[in-house]
Amino acid sequence: MFTNLLKFILGVVLALAVLLGTGLTVALYFVNRTAVTPPKPTYPNDNPSKQAKKPKPSPKTQAKKQATPNPTSSPTPTPTESPKSLPPGAYEGTVTWAAGLSLRGEPDTNSPTTGGVGGNKKVIILEESADKKWQKVRIADTDKEGWVKSGNIKRSQ
Repeated sequence: MFTNLLKFILGVVLALAVLLGTGLTVALYFVNRTAVTPPKPTYPNDNPSKQAKKPKPSPKTQAKKQATPNPTSSPTPTPTESPKSLPPGAYEGTVTWAAGLSLRGEPDTNSPTTGGVGGNKKVIILEESADKKWQKVRIADTDKEGWVKSGNIKRSQ
């Protein structure tokens, strides 16, 4: 009778040990799986300098590319106006608002935004609205035009 009781207690202890061991193993597996951070996804509109760099082609492939010249030529654009020339009455300025400015299609706060210009960027002030609250500007680098609120641009010397 004593041996049967000992067998029963030993069976219960072994069953609990197997269950606890299995539960602990599964718990550690899932904890370790959630501790690993997945790789950051990259999207087509991400900044290309932050994306993984492509491997450079080997010298063999570069030599092949150089050996076969491309006979097509790209057309050269004909400039219609010198980028340095300003329209009459226009002057250069710098955006003083650090966060940048929103370009609008019309001199009105309800007008849709057509783009923006960053802080400390060079712009060309083309004209002012009749009430002097808005200025029509052209971004010097891109030639994009729009209306911005007055008072956020400092005239350049």
